[in-house]
Amino acid sequence: MTTYSVEETLEAGRVFAEKLPTNAAVFLYGEPGAGKTHFVKGMAVGLGITAPVTSPTFALVNDYGGLLHFDLYRIHTDDDLYAIGFYDYIGQGVLAIEWAQNVPELAQEFDARYDVRITAINENEREICVNAHTRS
Repeated sequence: MTTYSVEETLEAGRVFAEKLPTNAAVFLYGEPGAGKTHFVKGMAVGLGITAPVTSPTFALVNDYGGLLHFDLYRIHTDDDLYAIGFYDYIGQGVLAIEWAQNVPELAQEFDARYDVRITAINENEREICVNAHTRS
């Protein structure tokens, strides 16, 4: 899907989240500024969360009560994940994980996950591609 404004990216996140199963894992991919956090803000609305959503770049995780938003930009190993308590959050709500590609073995932790790739086409336009993955 293509969005043409921040508002449309927020709406795409909202609609996506409304269909998510409880405790879903959502891996978000995209360059800095692509719109990952805007998409997660929309997810929060779709999950009925009213708290303001901010990027967890420095906190590493923001817990919104049913939505856990991670930024793994500076995380590169499974040991790093243990150090931040990542595994304690599994099963505590929807996990929205930016930069999951930094720890490739993370994908095997989930029987099902959604990959959301956001590509900035220009200042306002975003291409959003969602793929569901399940382990057989």
